[in-house]
Amino acid sequence: MTERVYEVVIIGSGAGGGTVAQALAPMVRDGVRILVLEKGPRLADGEFTGREMEMATALYEDGGGFLTADGTMTLAFACTYGGSTVVYTGTSLTAPERVVRHWNVPGLDHADVVRRSEKYLRENNVHLLGPDALNDNNRLFVEGGRRAGYHVEQFPVNVKGCRGSSFCNLGCPNQAKQGTNRVQLPAAERDGVEVVTRAEVLRIEVDRSVVVRVGEKPAGGKGAPSEWAPGDYRVRGKIVVSAGGAIGSPALLLRSPLPTPRCLGDGFTCHPALILVAEHPRAITNDVGHPKSFFVDRGAEERFVLETCMYFPFTTAKAITGFGAAHSAMVRAFPRLQMILVLACDHATPGNRITADAAGKPVVHYRFTPETVDGLVRGTVASAKIFFAAGALRVHAPFADPPLIDARDAARVEALITTRHWRPGKTTVSAAHLMGGCGMGRSAADSVTDVWGRVHGIPWLRVADASLFPDSLEINPYVTIMALADRVAEGIREDARELLA
Repeated sequence: MTERVYEVVIIGSGAGGGTVAQALAPMVRDGVRILVLEKGPRLADGEFTGREMEMATALYEDGGGFLTADGTMTLAFACTYGGSTVVYTGTSLTAPERVVRHWNVPGLDHADVVRRSEKYLRENNVHLLGPDALNDNNRLFVEGGRRAGYHVEQFPVNVKGCRGSSFCNLGCPNQAKQGTNRVQLPAAERDGVEVVTRAEVLRIEVDRSVVVRVGEKPAGGKGAPSEWAPGDYRVRGKIVVSAGGAIGSPALLLRSPLPTPRCLGDGFTCHPALILVAEHPRAITNDVGHPKSFFVDRGAEERFVLETCMYFPFTTAKAITGFGAAHSAMVRAFPRLQMILVLACDHATPGNRITADAAGKPVVHYRFTPETVDGLVRGTVASAKIFFAAGALRVHAPFADPPLIDARDAARVEALITTRHWRPGKTTVSAAHLMGGCGMGRSAADSVTDVWGRVHGIPWLRVADASLFPDSLEINPYVTIMALADRVAEGIREDARELLA
């Protein structure tokens, strides 16, 4: 096994790992060697083709088909240089004050989270898009939402030079989205931070070493070969930062021989989501323009958030309930489909957690609580009202039987769309806002880390990703992950003298 030596080893290159890498990069000038290990490949700009199946296989863990233990929900998260910042839509919101207050983490102040968030909003060019960048799908959401009585807000997004290709979830082919692959990681590398891709971390040892397996580039696969030769490595470090996400970090710590807190893996939440569609009498622009520009936040009142969205034919077909002629007719209407994403604001629930199997692979245990199902149903009812108010002919609603509701029944959606039609595994539910598993808190009795991301009892081990969230954020988590990672980096700088001695 080849040995390498660094002072700081960062595992993961997404919103958490990329942020920590950039924030610590000035330490390289003082002789501190910093390494980022990324399991996925580094793709060249020209490799982002926008082809649905091709890019899903190249960018997502399990091609975007990672399932919960009982198979009732798909979890989407990236495995590439830049992590999930490469495949999300760029929506950039700061954490609500009510959520940070509910977390009740000693030393975590909402004003501090906002201050740190604002730094990354500026750095990542976050702004509101102008009217010329909005497609029919977004305009119909605004019109229908306001007619139906909902407060519609616009998403600020982190794009620069957006051409409206609408491929955000498949990696921007124009490199307009300002994820860590475009901003934080290149800046860190310019300052001397080393990034190694195709490097899967197998475990972290008690002596602070990290065991890594570097893989070969598969024949015909996308991305560059790893910066290191394929094989197994032992990387000796003095500070280790786990930033592999809400799935990766808990699983890594669970398969490592470390004295971690017993609650490791608990508190997993994910905003279970439904892709809803409605057919209009005419073609509408959906697959051009920025796909996600507006939202309705009913998280505090009714446990759901609605977002504009655009998914390509395969994913859309998978989301539509049923078989045969009715299903085929809805898919064939793709050019006339308006789309809304319903996200349920779930909360940390006993039993919803991350474990590791005998091979050390992550296993996600998730049970839909009545409150979460209610959020999905309420969101579906609200979406149907918006669709019909925007002029839809028929709405696909998986919580109705039959699932297609005609415009003549628009006034009856609350009676037609109900929880009695909920069947786990029969309704296509997915999630991409994966949170929890290494939650912050007071002590090892109730949490995995402290407010600075230090794992209780292991001062040299830090966590810097969405697994830090003690409960659901209720909004898109990207900016909050960066804000907390910025805190983790500050804590490392303050403790560096002692830990690097």
